[in-house]
Amino acid sequence: MDARTYPAKATPKSLRTRARILDSAMRLFAEIGYHAATNALIADAAKLTRGAMLYHFANREELVEAAIQHIELARARLFEQAARASAAPGLDASEAAIDAYWALLHEAPFVAFAELEAAARTDPMLRARLAAAQTAFDRAQVGDRFGALAQAGADPRFQTSRDLGRFLLEGIARGAMTYDQPARRERLLAVVKRAVRMLNRKGDIHDLWRD
Repeated sequence: MDARTYPAKATPKSLRTRARILDSAMRLFAEIGYHAATNALIADAAKLTRGAMLYHFANREELVEAAIQHIELARARLFEQAARASAAPGLDASEAAIDAYWALLHEAPFVAFAELEAAARTDPMLRARLAAAQTAFDRAQVGDRFGALAQAGADPRFQTSRDLGRFLLEGIARGAMTYDQPARRERLLAVVKRAVRMLNRKGDIHDLWRD
C-alpha cells in the first residue's frame, strides 16, 4: 500500500499524520520494545484513534514495513551528519569515528533498530522485513560512511578495522553491565580505539593483522 495506490493518503495532512505515527513507533520501539509497542499504543502516542490509525496502516505488517523504512532513513540522516562533522584538531581520525558511532548508537533510530534486530530473532515476519535494511546499512552506511570517517582504504585489513570497531561498539552498547558502568565502558572504548589504531598502522610492533 502506498500513495500511488491510495492518492488520498498523499495529501500534506495525511503525510504529516503518517510521519507522526512512524515517529511514535520508532520512539516506542526504542523505549519499551517492539512487542510491547502495540499498534494501539502507537496510535495513542500519535494522538490518533484506532480507526484513524487503520486508515494509514491496515495491519501490523504494513506498519512494521513502513517503520523500518522510516527508522533506516533516520539512521542514514544521522550518519550523514556525523560524516560531515570534522574531527577536532589533533584527534586521530579513527578515534573521532569511534566516538561518533558510539554517540549514534544511543540515538533513538539506532536504539529502535537494535530492538528490531533483537526481536527479529524469534519473529519471522519482522526478520523477513528487516533483512533488506540490514544489508543496506551494512554495505552503504557503515561500509562507506564509517570507513570514510575512520580510515581510507578498501583492502581486507581496513575492512577488518572498520568491522572490529563497529561490532565491538554495538556489543558494548547492547551489553548488560550491572555495576561500575561508566568506568568499565570507558576502559572498553579505550581498548577498541587502540585495537583499531593498531590495525590501521601496518607494521606496528604489536600488529594484530596476520597476512
